[in-house]
Amino acid sequence: MTRMPPYPGTSGRRDWRGALDAVRRLMRDPDDTRQVFRIMRALNTGNAPANYARLIASAAGGRIAYERAELAALLADPAAVARHAPGTVGAAYRDFLATTGYTADGLVAVSEADHADAWGAEHPYGWMGRRIRDLHDLWHVLTGYQADDPLGEAALVAFSFAQVGGLGWALIAVAAATKSLAVTRSTLFARAVWEGYRHGRTAAWLVAEDPRVLLDEPLAAARARLGIREPHAYRRARRELGAAIDSFGGARGVAA
Repeated sequence: MTRMPPYPGTSGRRDWRGALDAVRRLMRDPDDTRQVFRIMRALNTGNAPANYARLIASAAGGRIAYERAELAALLADPAAVARHAPGTVGAAYRDFLATTGYTADGLVAVSEADHADAWGAEHPYGWMGRRIRDLHDLWHVLTGYQADDPLGEAALVAFSFAQVGGLGWALIAVAAATKSLAVTRSTLFARAVWEGYRHGRTAAWLVAEDPRVLLDEPLAAARARLGIREPHAYRRARRELGAAIDSFGGARGVAA
């Protein structure tokens, strides 16, 4: 069987030393989002090829891959975001942008601070890497894990690991859960992270969803159709830990 080539601009080998250095920096300074992408680059070897192969084997994936829509352009277009009816996924995403101040362009800029050539590669695997990156904030909306919250980011990291694999996601989730034990003196944070992983395992594979269709779907109906469960452990941890979670630092830094 022919071995799939690595992601553009990489050797195909995991860099554990670089990943561990980056995760230590990230845990010390959660606002340093660039470390997230260092970790992904170091450990998610083979991830884009595997997800691309899975996509084109899915029912609608061949068409999606053939069209190669760039989601950052769609999600960063104010006119496109503004047109979605109340109650839809798109309207919830619009509220997300207004509440957090985040933008699709901002996430792109952080990711491309290092190795912009790899992110911009005109290659199917480069496109898949960008697709997974650009789906991140939309997944916040679908899962209910808040983005302006260190726990919400950590829970979504675990959800993402279950959805798309990649040891980089796993390393960040484990590091955040481990840090929480020292900071909060409670297992509630770690339980919420574990919930994120379990919910990612039981949900439909969101990478194969077409956001251009999904954004117009009623949010409650989309969650039900995709099997996205209520984040009860996350809500309990937020309610009971409160300020202890906030002491982690910048939310975006835990998981970009």
